Amino acid sequence: MSASLPGKRELPASQYNLGTYWGRVRQSAEIADPRTLFVSDAGLEHAKSLVSSYKQGYVQSMTPDLWNAKKIVDSTLHPDTGKPVFLPFRMSCFVISNLIVTAGMLTPGLRTRGTLLWQIANQSLNVGINNANANKSTSLSTSTLFQSYFLAVSASCSVALGLNSLVPRVKRLSPTTRTILTRLVPFAAVASAGALNVFLMRGEEIRRGIDVFPSLSSAPGAPVEKEEKDVESLGKSRKAATIAVTETALSRVLNATPIMVLPPLVLVRLQRTEWLKRRPRMVLPINLGLILTTSIFALPLALGAFPQRQAIKAKSLEIEIAEKVGAEGIVEFNRGI
Repeated sequence: MSASLPGKRELPASQYNLGTYWGRVRQSAEIADPRTLFVSDAGLEHAKSLVSSYKQGYVQSMTPDLWNAKKIVDSTLHPDTGKPVFLPFRMSCFVISNLIVTAGMLTPGLRTRGTLLWQIANQSLNVGINNANANKSTSLSTSTLFQSYFLAVSASCSVALGLNSLVPRVKRLSPTTRTILTRLVPFAAVASAGALNVFLMRGEEIRRGIDVFPSLSSAPGAPVEKEEKDVESLGKSRKAATIAVTETALSRVLNATPIMVLPPLVLVRLQRTEWLKRRPRMVLPINLGLILTTSIFALPLALGAFPQRQAIKAKSLEIEIAEKVGAEGIVEFNRGI
């Protein structure tokens, strides 16, 4: 993100009002814009140069070119390390990366082997995304990474296989209801294991805490409207880490809900039409189209639920943090994505 670039001048966090949900949604839509994936290394360096020029005082006001440069930087660089996030794990690639995996999980009539393979693929992708976009002020060991991965895979596979075996045993269900419940099994597995995946992958943050800083915002619970890199950390807070990880887990569930619920329900309805019965080969492209359309709208709506960088009263955190700024003082932290 632009906060990781050199310069002491405060940079506006967004051209939208991050104090409102829809402002955060519009900002999230920019971060998730897949067009930024096609920016070359030279284009990224040019964008970084423009942003740095503003932060160092060489450019006096925000321009359309500068806002576009900030968009490229924010969607490419990690806010803590200043390094590019591995392309498949960027939020701007989230819809594309998840498209095939989600379509696989939502394929009608999956058998046990297919269910296991697609759940493993989904959790593998989740691990990569969660680790790449986590708060980097607390490191994660390789052993913890693999342990978290295997626990998340075990949870998702257990939920999916358990519900798949349970639904057929439930009596007094009409064939339509049984079909709908079967199609919604992947949602239950993805939502539960997805949230668990976040807690497992970022559990070290909760155990050791994340960096908190004197806030550049004026109100608790508000997003940080300005960015400043050269502000010293007040220390690490486990309570701030718990808030950050919990909100990230909730945003994952919010994102998965429409993607894993709406396409299968619509597809069940379409498969009862004569048109699709005569064209069974169209089931896959229609399924992909439904997932893609839902994902494009769902991702910014979910990411906008909570500010990525937010302010909180110091008295809500550890005593040693509150003592440095006063109980009524405001501090801020990076939630991660």
